[in-house]
Amino acid sequence: MSYRVAMDIGGTFTDVVCYDERSGTVTASKAPTTPGDLAEGVFAALRRVVDDPAGISFFVHGTTQGLNALLERKGARVLLLAGQGGRDVYQIARGNRDRMFDLRYRKPAPLVPRQDVMEAGGRLDYLGRELVPLDEESVRAAGRRAREEGFDAVAVCLLFSYANPAHELRAGEILREELGDDVLVVLSHEVAREWREYERTSSAVLEAYTGPVVRRYLARIERRFAERGLAVPVHVMQSSGGLVNASYAMRRPLQTLLSGPVGGTMGGVAAARLMGRENAICIDMGGTSFDVSLVVNGRPDVSAEARIEGYPVLMPIVNLHTIGAGGGSIAYAEAGALRVGPESAGAVPGPACYGRGGTRATVTDANVALGRVDPAWFAGGLMTLDTEAAGTAVATLADELDMDPLLLAEGICDVANAKMAQAIRTLTVEHGIEPREFALVAFGGAGAMHAVFIARELGISEVVVPRFPGAFSAWGMLEADVRRDLTHPYFRSQDTLDGPDMSRNFGILEDDALAALSAQGVPEERRRVEHAVDMRYEGQDYTLTIPLRDAAEPAEPGFLETIAARYAEAHTGRYGHATPEAPVEFVMLRSTGLGSFPRTAAAAQEAPEERAAYVRDVIFDGTVHSTPVLRRSSLDGELAGPAIVVEETATTVIPPGCVATVDPNGFLIVKVNL
Repeated sequence: MSYRVAMDIGGTFTDVVCYDERSGTVTASKAPTTPGDLAEGVFAALRRVVDDPAGISFFVHGTTQGLNALLERKGARVLLLAGQGGRDVYQIARGNRDRMFDLRYRKPAPLVPRQDVMEAGGRLDYLGRELVPLDEESVRAAGRRAREEGFDAVAVCLLFSYANPAHELRAGEILREELGDDVLVVLSHEVAREWREYERTSSAVLEAYTGPVVRRYLARIERRFAERGLAVPVHVMQSSGGLVNASYAMRRPLQTLLSGPVGGTMGGVAAARLMGRENAICIDMGGTSFDVSLVVNGRPDVSAEARIEGYPVLMPIVNLHTIGAGGGSIAYAEAGALRVGPESAGAVPGPACYGRGGTRATVTDANVALGRVDPAWFAGGLMTLDTEAAGTAVATLADELDMDPLLLAEGICDVANAKMAQAIRTLTVEHGIEPREFALVAFGGAGAMHAVFIARELGISEVVVPRFPGAFSAWGMLEADVRRDLTHPYFRSQDTLDGPDMSRNFGILEDDALAALSAQGVPEERRRVEHAVDMRYEGQDYTLTIPLRDAAEPAEPGFLETIAARYAEAHTGRYGHATPEAPVEFVMLRSTGLGSFPRTAAAAQEAPEERAAYVRDVIFDGTVHSTPVLRRSSLDGELAGPAIVVEETATTVIPPGCVATVDPNGFLIVKVNL
C-alpha cells in the first residue's frame, strides 16, 4: 500500500495524480470523463497511473456534482419547514438589489417555491429560551406531506436555533420517524450555527437541494471501491480547502459545493511553501472558465461566507472568482468591435482546430493561428490540431471586422487576457491588495499559455508554472489537510467581555475539533487547532475574522487591547481606515481543526526519451519570431524567450525578453520583462 492518489473530475477529462511513497515519484494522466457513470471514468483514470489498485493507501477527489446540480437547476425537490410567522423569510430574502441601475434586474429565483414552505409552531427568544413549546403535530404534518408528494429533502430552519437547537433537533427526530432514510432531512443549525435568519435558511436549502445528488454519487463511488476489494477510505475536497472522508461528506454535502476548483488553490499554497514565498495569485484557465484565487501569507484566502449563483451560504469557503474565459471562448463581432466570451464552444464541437465541426474562432484557434501551439503534440499527442481550420475561422471573423487575420488573432488573445487580468483585480486591487507583490501561479490546460501576458497587464514580475499544470488541482488535493470547522455564537460588547469565559468556550470547541479529527483517522501527533473570533465596531452589521494565538489567549491580561488593535489593523487593510477609539463587539467564535498528512512533494519523475527540439514561426506583437518548441522534461538551466514549452497536460508560452528556469521542485519560473 504505497500509492497516494488524487483525482479532479472535470466536464471533459478526469485528471489524476499518483504519488509513489516508495520511489518518491509523481505521475499524472487523464481519462475521458464518463457523464453517465462518473465512477467508470474514475477507475479508467486510476488504471493509467496505478498497476495494482490494491496498492492505493490514500484516495481523494474533487467533485462538482453539487455545483452542477445547482448551476443546471437539477437539484432535489425541497420542502422548507420554517418557524411560525417566518414562512416568507426565504422569499423576501434581503429585499435588496445587487445591481441598482439595471432596469431588467431580477433577483435569483428561490430554490423552494412559496407553496413548498410550511410553518412549525413554537418559539425561542434570542437567547435560546423557550417561549412556546414546539408544535410537534405541525412537524408531523410536514413529514406526511413530504412523503405523500414525493419530496427528496426537507430543510428545517427555526428562529434562533443557532442559540438553542432543541426545537430543530426534535423536529429532525420527528421527520426521520415519518420519512425514514429515503428523504434527506437538513437542520439549519447543523449546516451553519450562525446568526442571520435568511442566510442560514439559504444555506440549509442549498444543502437540501444539492445533497441527494452528492450523497448518491459518493455512495456509488464507495460501493465501486468495495466491489473491487479496495479497502482504502475515500476522501473528498471541501470548499474550505480541507479534506473529509466520504461518510462525513454525505452527512454535510454542502461542504463539497466547490470541491473541484479549490484543489488548485491548495496546490498554490503548497507551491508557495516549496518556493519560500508568502503570496501567490492562482489562475486556473480551462476550456470554458477562468478561476482566480489567492494565497496570502502562506494561507488560502478563505471567507466565512459567500454567494454562489446569487444565493448566500454560511460556511468557510475559498474565495474564488470565476469568469467565462477559456480556450474555447468564442470571439465575435458586436457593433463593429471585437468581443471574446463568455460563450464557449465546449468540448463538442469545440474550437475549429479540433476538427469536430466547430467553425467559429476561439481563443485556442487564435493561439494556433499565431503558432503558439504545437499542433502535432497537443495534450501530449492525444490530439492533432487542424491548423487550416483554425486559420479559416480567424480569417472569417477578420473579414467581418476588416482586419488582418494575424492582427485579429493577437487581438483575440489580448481581449481575453484583459478580461482575465480584470478578474484578478476583482480579488486584489478592489480589496486593497497590490498584485505586483504576488507571484502568478498558472495552471489548467490553458493557464500557462496566457500567464505571462496576464502578468504584464498587472505588473507582476514572476510567473510560476508548476509540474503537471493541467492536473495541478488534483496534485493540490494531495497537499491539503483534513479540516473541520466549528463555530459558537458569542455576542458580547467590550464592556461585557469575560476573557476567561471566552477561553473556556474556545477550549470546548478545541476538544470537539480534536475529536472530529480523530474520527477522520488523523493520528494525534498530526492534529492541531486554530482559533479566531468575528468582530465588528459597535453599530456595524458585518464582521471581520481575527485570528488568535491559541485558546488560552482571551484569558490573558491585556487581551481586549491586543485584539482591538488587531481588529483596527484588519479593518484598515480591508476598508482603508479604522476607528481605534470606537468600542468593539464580539459576534462569533471559530475553531478549525487541521490534520496533516505526509507531504507528497517529490523529486521529478525520470525524463522519458526526448525528440529533438524544432523551430517554428511564432507571432509576438505583430512580428514573426523563429521560436524553438521544446519538451518540458528536457529543460535544464536558463531558457530565454521566445520559446514554446510543451508537455502532456499544457503548453507554456515564453515571449521574447522573458527568461525561464527550472527550480529544484521542477517548477518552471518565468521572469517577466515589464
